[in-house]
Formats: sequence, C-alpha cells, structure tokens
Amino acid sequence: MDLQGKVAVVTGSGRGLGLAYARALAAAGAAVVVNDVDQAVVDSAVAAIRSAGGKAAGVVAAVGDGEAARRLVDAAVEEFGRLDVLVTNAGILRDRVLWKMTDDDFDAVVRVHLRGTFTCARAAAVRMREQGTGGRLILISSPAGQRGNFGQTNYAAAKAGIVAMARTWAMELGRAGITVNAVVPVAATEMTRTIPAFAPVIEESERTGRPLPDRLRKDEGLGTVEDVAGLITFLASDAAKDVTGQAIGIGGDRLALWAHPKEKAVAFADGGWSADTIAAEWPGGVGSEPETYGIPAPRTPEA
Repeated sequence: MDLQGKVAVVTGSGRGLGLAYARALAAAGAAVVVNDVDQAVVDSAVAAIRSAGGKAAGVVAAVGDGEAARRLVDAAVEEFGRLDVLVTNAGILRDRVLWKMTDDDFDAVVRVHLRGTFTCARAAAVRMREQGTGGRLILISSPAGQRGNFGQTNYAAAKAGIVAMARTWAMELGRAGITVNAVVPVAATEMTRTIPAFAPVIEESERTGRPLPDRLRKDEGLGTVEDVAGLITFLASDAAKDVTGQAIGIGGDRLALWAHPKEKAVAFADGGWSADTIAAEWPGGVGSEPETYGIPAPRTPEA
C-alpha cells in the first residue's frame, strides 16, 4: 500500500493499538499526527516513527470535546498541509457491573469513546469536504459493542454507537467521496491480559518471543497489535475506495465481516398483536431460536 502524500490523525496513538496504527500508516508513507494525554508518551511515539523514516507530529489532548478535535485537525493541516485519514482509537475503561457503575464511570467512557469519535469525525469531515478530494474515517469499535460484555455497560454502549455512526456517516459522506468504516479489533493488549484464559499464554509469548498458538490466533482471533494494523492501512488506501459502511473484524490470523442487525424471524397477526397472542406465538414462532449474547468465553486447550 502506498500512502505517500496522505496525512492521517490517529487518536489515542501513544501506545498499544493506536501506536501500531500510526506506525503502520507512517511505514506506508503517510504523515501522521500522534495523540495522547501524556506529553512524554507522545514524544516517544513521534520519535519512534521518525527514527523509522516516517513523518510525524504530536498533539497532547484529551479527546472528547470539540476544541480537542479542532486542535488535531489543525495540527494535520499546519504541519502537513491537509487531512486525508482519521482513525478514532482513543479510549478508556471504567468497568463495573450495572449496580455498581456510577454516573461518572458511565459518562467518562462515553465521553471519550462515543463523543470523542463524534467530535473528531465531525471536525475531520468538515476539513475533508472543504478539500474536495475525499477521505477516510476509520472508527475503532470492539466485540463488546457487537455482543455486549459483562461489566462493560458504558464501553459496550459506546462501541455499539460507534458502529451505528459509521453506517450513518457512510450515507451522509458518500457524495463527498469520504468512506466510513468501523474496525472491530482483537489483540494482546493491557485489557486482554486481564482475561484469565489469555493472560498466561500472552505472558509466555512475550517472555519467550514465540508467536501465540494457533488456537488463539485462529479460534479466538487474538494476536499482536501489529496483526491488526494492516486493516487500518488497507482502509486508508485507494484499494478501499469502495469499502464503506462496514464493520470489519481483525485479530491474529482472522479477518471477518460483521453482519448488520436484521430481522431474524417475522410473524403476522391480522389486526395486530396483543400480549396474549404474542405469548402464544413466541415459543414456537418468532422466539423459537433466540439470539446469543455476550462475548463467548475463550476455549481452553482441553476444550
């Protein structure tokens, strides 16, 4: 992929998945604006990209409000002359079960993930439409947003909303040549290290330098952060000019297209449905094959 002449902003790119995205885009030739809340982390990421021969600038900002979004877009234009790609990766966790989750826990996560994606995408869309040469919005979602996850009311809701925004913006921005897609990544990060079935294997891989076993790379779609980055580069490229409105999963050796929600079973009743007629229909009709929910538990080697 050749991204020479392209300029990208990657939010939350000082470390982890975000840094892998920024490094991959820079390696393909794009100039990258790195973002984090920690100056030292931003400086380190920018230095790493530059030392590898890439072009990078840094912005320290907490993603969420419109001013932070404008600063990121302005940095791209001031440093490199334009903006072609936005990757909305910034995020935080405040995991708690519903009855223990506070208003602040909920608001903080939604502010960074959902509102931050909205404000950054809005600022980027304004600039891209002014330029008149199209663009790419790549929104980072999560399996939790597709299926729900225990203890992650705030995170799952925000990530589900991000996929909904991708579908909406794909319609709104199509005439301007701006594609919008949601990426659903799975990788060995600080979050997956907390999963008991994954932690020992991830630690062993990092200690020995050996790849993660096939059962994780294929069955669970779990690999390194670098395994995810190729999809970001592809979606930023001209090769993906016709890909828009999609939710695409990637991790380890696995690449997947997530289905959009759709009606699974339908029934009709002349004159409409009462509670009694629904109760009679449900077990053997519309409700006979209920959908599963929650991220499936990782399989153990013995399973």
